[in-house]
Amino acid sequence: MTTFQFSGDAAAYAERVARNVPALHDLHLMTDLLLAEHVPETGHVLVLGAGGGLELRALAERHQGWQFTGVDPSRPMLDQARATMGMLANKVRFIEGYIDDAPDGLFDGAVCLLTLHFLPRDERLRTLQELGRRLRPGAPLVVAHHSFPKHSGQSDLWLRRYADLLAARGMPADQAGRAIENMKEHLPVLSPEQDEAVLREAGFHAAQVFYAALTFKGWIALRD
Repeated sequence: MTTFQFSGDAAAYAERVARNVPALHDLHLMTDLLLAEHVPETGHVLVLGAGGGLELRALAERHQGWQFTGVDPSRPMLDQARATMGMLANKVRFIEGYIDDAPDGLFDGAVCLLTLHFLPRDERLRTLQELGRRLRPGAPLVVAHHSFPKHSGQSDLWLRRYADLLAARGMPADQAGRAIENMKEHLPVLSPEQDEAVLREAGFHAAQVFYAALTFKGWIALRD
């Protein structure tokens, strides 16, 4: 799942997401490297929030032996993922739905990028618990999403910095301001400390931050 809407043009979609998420291509590469520490050469990886297909393609291009299950509630975004994957689409089982619609078989690893910030804490916890139930013990989970301090005015500071980034990358300043107000109103963002607590409560351990880019944070954690 992504914060950006289907455009019908895979190249334009990829360009837009890369403009709005700092170091997106490096995020995908780091995700790949972290998964590869644990996922076997013929492993099966669950990608939750697979719409758009950018992380799917980045992983599939580097691992010929990996298979993927990609889950997303948006049919147009899954169509975009298929278009993005091209000839690699046969490596993916696409499922329209949520975590409850994912197969129960044990996966060797999982990815959830730019998705969890849409979910309130309780639903985020349940989603992570259900995701963990589908992973073999010790399997890696890589997550990345909006996560920033929420105390003493820090929230507004980091959101302003993110707005400055959007403007520096070509978004009109008033549009960047509206984007930030929309985030404040609609995204149930947690602080990094809260995010790590939810991972532990959901049955993951050894959580480590590997990505920090203004309002975004990323973790790798292992299933208990």
